[in-house]
Amino acid sequence: MGLITFFRSFRPSASQLLISLLIAGLGWMSGQALSNVDQDLRIMYTEYTLGAADLAHISADAMRYRNTIIRALAADSQKDFERITESLPVQRAKIQHAVDRYAAAGLRVSRSGRSEPEDIEAVRQSLDQYFSVASTTVQLLTQEWLAVSPAEREAIRRKAEEHASDNAGPKMIQVSLALDRLLDTVADVAKDMRDEGTRAIQRTGLLIVGGSFFVAFLNLFFTRQRGGGRPSSQQPNRI
Repeated sequence: MGLITFFRSFRPSASQLLISLLIAGLGWMSGQALSNVDQDLRIMYTEYTLGAADLAHISADAMRYRNTIIRALAADSQKDFERITESLPVQRAKIQHAVDRYAAAGLRVSRSGRSEPEDIEAVRQSLDQYFSVASTTVQLLTQEWLAVSPAEREAIRRKAEEHASDNAGPKMIQVSLALDRLLDTVADVAKDMRDEGTRAIQRTGLLIVGGSFFVAFLNLFFTRQRGGGRPSSQQPNRI
């Protein structure tokens, strides 16, 4: 009952309400700013730190795909050729899945104008071109093992080797260059997010410090006003 009586009899003054509202607003604004910084840090980890690792895996998997084609060119028998090339569809699907997963993330454009959507599309196109050329090489090698005469087989193998050297090699270089550009863009966007987070923390710090001094000043001002308005005690009359 004592607590209920206290709340019923409690009548805050206008100055108390103002100071309380200022403190609550200051806390809310600080919490919002820190929440945005926390969200940016999570994005940097999930989409950029892990994303950069995925891009590095794409580069390594593309080179592994290329090496598998080279091994298929050097196969001594049809059985070895089929054993080597049977993993190519799985490797290709893994690469394309990694590209699609990164493309599904929240892509951005950096302050300098570097565009993640454009660069990831360039990576996708360069990979499609390389896979198309590599598929032609595999088809030529398949025809080689189906050829009857040794002369025809040798001619098809030579054609496959020239195709892989003159076409697949440059396409793989394009894939590497596209991935390098995308990684540079990822680093540029991550730097922008870091700078924005740093500025947000600085603004929040200034807001907290300035708001604290302002609230302290108001509290001192209203306290002095209340103290100055009290009537002085009257001295007893002396006879």
